[in-house]
Amino acid sequence: MFPEFGRPVSDLLAELARLKAADLPVRGGRVTAYVYDTGRAEVHDAAHAAYAEMLEVNMLDPTAFPSMVALEKQVVGAVAELLGDPAAPGIFTSGGTESIMLAVKAARDSRAVERPQIVVPVTAHPAFHKAAHYLGVEVLPVPVDLETFKVSAEAVEAAISERTVLVVASSPSYPQGVIDPIEEIAARAAARGVFCHVDACVGGWLLPWLREAGASVPPFDLGVPGVTSISCDLHKFGYAPKGASVVLFKDAALRRKAYFASAAWPGYTIINSTVQSSRSAGPLAGAWGTMQSLGRDGYLDLGRATLEATRRLIDGIAKVPGLRVLGTPEASLIAIAGSPDVDVFVLADEARKLGWFLQPQLSYAGIPANIHITVTGVTLSGVDAMLQVIAQSAESARSRGPAQVPDGLPELIASLDLDALDDATFVDLAASVGINLRSTDQPEMSSVNAVLNALPAPTREAILIRFLSVIYS
Repeated sequence: MFPEFGRPVSDLLAELARLKAADLPVRGGRVTAYVYDTGRAEVHDAAHAAYAEMLEVNMLDPTAFPSMVALEKQVVGAVAELLGDPAAPGIFTSGGTESIMLAVKAARDSRAVERPQIVVPVTAHPAFHKAAHYLGVEVLPVPVDLETFKVSAEAVEAAISERTVLVVASSPSYPQGVIDPIEEIAARAAARGVFCHVDACVGGWLLPWLREAGASVPPFDLGVPGVTSISCDLHKFGYAPKGASVVLFKDAALRRKAYFASAAWPGYTIINSTVQSSRSAGPLAGAWGTMQSLGRDGYLDLGRATLEATRRLIDGIAKVPGLRVLGTPEASLIAIAGSPDVDVFVLADEARKLGWFLQPQLSYAGIPANIHITVTGVTLSGVDAMLQVIAQSAESARSRGPAQVPDGLPELIASLDLDALDDATFVDLAASVGINLRSTDQPEMSSVNAVLNALPAPTREAILIRFLSVIYS
């Protein structure tokens, strides 16, 4: 709580250490989502030092702090050089969601149609739905092939209408790590006079290094005719501290549509390149410091290690009874589906007991439930241990059997008006099916995920919102 008197730094750091005790580890490769680790302490130290140096610089006014303009030009320029057009204008943002939001805004404001619409594969990141929600745009989802998990260019084109302001393709999609047919989609969009955004938040700073390391990577960047914008997160495979991303545009005119300015007040001049106004230059400096510390040689070395670890994981998973890799991953994202006797949600719980976090993914649009692994530069050093944990956890899941969903529970939940329940009543409802939302202990999530998996997406969303409200209450 807020103290009456100030506390010494040592006391504060001790409390932070205590609060972090139950957190997942951010280093070492045992957490296969949310964090990205080079395995090189000196690189992270350089990023932290650069971040701290620019922590108090405010990016609200570029004329007040020219240092941040110089850094942003370097960082955006490096991304543009890697992604097919060294002259491409761009914006440094707080993350992939903000990059995507700016791309959607630029397309919307450029077309100026009534009831604007974006066409996205069902595997596209929810950031597009979030951007559409905030910006008053309709989302038209397009199914993907259930063997390759890629959207077809024909299906995307068929969805384009006079209201379409943007079509989207992923390189790769997060759920299965596959690359949509960018060249075909961009060509068909251009023929219809529609902008095309490539979501390369995951792959933008990874795929070029995998290609250089020997992987087969199809064209996906601004060098592809018809691609008009592309997003690339640096806090993923750029290994920068959160939050660091870049969105590039085909020209300065399109980038200007992402900007916001207001002179309709008597105060200081308002001109924003991002959704945020005041923001620290720390993340920008952290990204710059990471890139400078690693250099091309460092990123290529990490790319080689990532590629080898990915291939070894795919080969090893194929030997585990009851498991299969979905699709043919083209980056370093792997989705593993189970079988009737190996429940992937139970498998994830068993792996958590062994100190490993494997990310559960619910079924959707015909795609089965699975567990997701993001392979990073540090994974290779522990790939054999990870395969052993996966095999052991699969065997334990087989012995335990699948997570059970009480008869009638999904139907009951779907029939409830969740907005009419207060937080306390929602907590009691969860407790009635064995889920203690007030416990500080790490719960087994297999039953929770099994229940969510049995519900339609809108009900899942309503429950997740209530859950978030409870944990912050």
